[in-house]
Amino acid sequence: MGTDENKGKIRTFLSRYIRNHELQDDEDIFASRLVNSLFAMQLVLFIEKDFQIKVENEDLDLKNFNTLNSISAFIEQKAGT
Repeated sequence: MGTDENKGKIRTFLSRYIRNHELQDDEDIFASRLVNSLFAMQLVLFIEKDFQIKVENEDLDLKNFNTLNSISAFIEQKAGT
């Protein structure tokens, strides 16, 4: 799956929780308070299920999940290993 496809799936997932806001690829969803820290676990579960990758404890760094670009890059990096 390519970057654009990944971003499309991620954007669709995020749009269920972030309404009435056009999310930019590099917008920090946590700093912008579009989602809260509890949402991070929902995001991790989505990534594991939909992209069939294992998110390890050492991966649980906010910088891997705070923007659409960083989530997509994280998925690509994990899928390549």
